[in-house]
Amino acid sequence: MVPRAELFESDSYMLRRKVLKLLGAEFHIYSDESMENIIGYSKQKALVFKEELRVYSDESQSTKLLTIKQKEVFDFAGNFGLVDGQTGESLGSIRRKGLKSLLKDSWVVLDLTGNEIGTLGEDSGGKALVRRVVPFGSLLMPQQFVLRINGASGGVTFTQKMNPIVHKLLVSGVLSSGIDPRLVAGAAVLLIAIEGKQE
Repeated sequence: MVPRAELFESDSYMLRRKVLKLLGAEFHIYSDESMENIIGYSKQKALVFKEELRVYSDESQSTKLLTIKQKEVFDFAGNFGLVDGQTGESLGSIRRKGLKSLLKDSWVVLDLTGNEIGTLGEDSGGKALVRRVVPFGSLLMPQQFVLRINGASGGVTFTQKMNPIVHKLLVSGVLSSGIDPRLVAGAAVLLIAIEGKQE
């Protein structure tokens, strides 16, 4: 059973990351673009060998919602296990497709036994090329990702909005997709933390 948390009961929300932060990063999750109601919070440590992100219900960090942990120290592609912060239940993992992600950012979603059950990828190969080749291409043509899970009724869309100071990620279509909202939140935090590092 999915624990009650506003983050997991929202059909859409926005993540915000300050780009110009020297040591680590902070991510605020808001119920909408007005940025008035915080429904989640996470911090990213700098200079670590093994990435670990914890998602809390707010800045007090009193209620942990998710743990997202890189499985291996020298896993440069990135395979991240997701664990429910309240129950300790393992939710599977999200693994970056290393070489394929050089041209178009691509991830796969794996179940507890390592079988691929879904994908998380950039919307278009052509747009991805422009973002990588054209100076400031990511500012002119922000990334958009879609999460799809086998058997789910729809997909969840993640749209990046960037400027030189603030990086935002809009998440939409969570409840109507039929995808576990904990998995969606984990994917959103990974996108803004890991993909955001490359900008």
